[in-house]
Amino acid sequence: MRLTVYSDYAFRVLVYLGTRPGERATIRGIADCYGISRNHLTKVVHQLGSQGYIETVRGKGGGLRLTRDPEGIGVGEVLRDTEEGFGLVECMRPSGRGMCRIEGGCRLRGVLGEATRAFLAVLDRYTLADLLENRDELAQLLAGPVPAPDESSEPSEPSASA
Repeated sequence: MRLTVYSDYAFRVLVYLGTRPGERATIRGIADCYGISRNHLTKVVHQLGSQGYIETVRGKGGGLRLTRDPEGIGVGEVLRDTEEGFGLVECMRPSGRGMCRIEGGCRLRGVLGEATRAFLAVLDRYTLADLLENRDELAQLLAGPVPAPDESSEPSEPSASA
């Protein structure tokens, strides 16, 4: 299974904010810290805000912060909210039904569906708090030297689809 850059950035934002409880952060600060595109990050932050994971405040003294305790933010929940779907093969996607010649007798769809459910079940056991158990170490790493951005490796457009 492969996740989108969109989900990756969503988790990066949540971890960053989780290492700074009570503080506000900026998109620029997060993007610079990770060496990632501000434009892409802006879209992710907007969605995280509209889904209630973070608060976004404009203007002087504004910024971003978590709206919930890390214990209340499930890893599986975030992934479901940032990935459009988990259809690993065409016949598992709504637009792909009836497209495969062997669909009526193929068992691959069932096997991959079971694997996807197992994957999500594992993620559902974890929260942002679990990802932040080493909060001090993460904060120290995030405060270190900024990696040089490699624009050539960034996708042209983040996608919420799998």
